[in-house]
Parts: sequence; structure tokens; C-alpha cells
Amino acid sequence: MSHMLRGENLGLIFMRQVALQDVYSHFGVTRSMVDNRAFYSNKGIMSFAPLYICASEQEITSGLYGPDERQPNLASEFIQELERCFGLQFIADGKGDLRVTFGPEDALHYIYAVFHSPTYRQRYDQFLRADFPRVPYIDDVELFRAIVGLGQKLTQLHLMESPALSQTGIGFPIPGDYVVESGYPKYVPPGHSLPGQAVPIEESRVYINKDNDRSGKRGQYFEGISPEVWEFRIGGYQPMEKWLKDRRGRVLSFDDLNHYQRMGFALAETGRLMTEIDAAIEDADGLFQQE
Repeated sequence: MSHMLRGENLGLIFMRQVALQDVYSHFGVTRSMVDNRAFYSNKGIMSFAPLYICASEQEITSGLYGPDERQPNLASEFIQELERCFGLQFIADGKGDLRVTFGPEDALHYIYAVFHSPTYRQRYDQFLRADFPRVPYIDDVELFRAIVGLGQKLTQLHLMESPALSQTGIGFPIPGDYVVESGYPKYVPPGHSLPGQAVPIEESRVYINKDNDRSGKRGQYFEGISPEVWEFRIGGYQPMEKWLKDRRGRVLSFDDLNHYQRMGFALAETGRLMTEIDAAIEDADGLFQQE
């Protein structure tokens, strides 16, 4: 974690030995320090790999490294294998042009995209539950470029840095006290009726509190979150449910409302990109022959 404090960095989150009935989904990316129990498992804590190893104060003071120097946290054998597969030259920082060069961030985007392939997760489900995830190689540079591009979009979404997050399509139409009440959130899918009403709703709703007949207050809700997004799981949790559960009793600020809406859009886009990754791979056997 110290390498996340010494300068701008990226970190890959993953887990070894997961005991869950759901498909393995314990992958994440961050620019910050993280809690060791951010993912669910009853077999241990998660693992964290910074993309760059940054110089310590002692190394800087001794003159061994400059204050802004950092080294890629990638095994030399891995780098050499990627160079051999793609005929590209590795650069030690940032991203390459993917025509002549590739960099550590390209490698991370490739890894992150492959780890979000539904085919990869299903095929190696039992292995992922027992050991560290392994990275498969390919020898198709065009496919590599496509996968890196998809991985970069995923990374931007999960870091909440994607320009696409400016328009989420998720509403919050009812004013009120913005308190997440005990027993909430409650999800009402489209086509279902609200309690005491006969007409089904057209758009799904995530309620954070209830109607109050005495005061005339209407229950507040987010609108337009699909069942797939509501049920989407990362690391053993449903983010759209857990985020609100963790805020029971609190008043949601404008920034909170905006963040939740952006989360919903990011998860919807994640599902779409995961499908695109498998479509780009097409012949999964060709990608997953070597690990």
C-alpha cells in the first residue's frame, strides 16, 4: 500500500481462495489504498498489486532514485513473453502506441479485460476459487489492441473517470429528507406494482425510504436501474444494494446521489463491455490455451 502513497499509481485487486456459490467476480482496480476486506470471502483477505513500485524516502535521500522515479511491477519474463507474442517494444512507464510500443498500463488493461471475460471466469471457475488468477497469452497483435482498448474503458469506468459517466439516465425525481431508512433499500422491478396500487410501474425503482401518510411525504427512489444492474455482483456483493445499506440512517448529499447514479451507469456499461470482450475474443480456445 505504501506505493499508492508515493505518487500517482494504479492497483489491481484480486483474491485467492474464495468460497461462494456465485461465479468468481473478485477483481477490481483503484488509485487509492483499500481495505483488506473490500471483497467477500470466508477464506482470507484480498490481495493487492500496485502497477508501479515507487521510490521510498530512504532511496530518494540516498540518491539511488529520483523523487518521481518508479518501476513497473511486472515480471521480466511476462514482459518478454508479451514482446515476443506481439512484436512490440516495452516502455517502462505509461502507455505505448500499440503499433511499435506497449507500456505497463497497456498490460494492466489487457489483464483487467481478460479477467472480466465471462468465458474466462466460467472456464477457470474452480481454479480461481483455489489459487491466484493466471494471465493467458495470445499471439494476435490486433486482438491484443482490441482487448487493451476494452480493458481501458473498464478501468476508466471502475475508477469513475470515464467521460461517459456524465449522462447516466438514472433519475431521482422525488424531493424529501434524503434519509436512507432502516429496512431500505427496496427494489421494485419494472412491470411490478407498488404496495396498495394496481397499476404496474414502467421504470424500476430503488426506494431509500417510505411514504408517510401523516405528513404527506412520498417515498424517495432512484429510477431506471435495470434488474441486471441491481443484481450485478462484484467480489461477492451487490454494489447497488450494499452501497445504500452501508448508509442507513444517513442523509444522502447531492454528491452521494450523483455518485450512486454514476455507479449504476458504470455497472450497466461493465456488463456491456464484458459481452464485447467475449465477442472480440470469439474463439476463446485460442486465447485460453496457455496460462
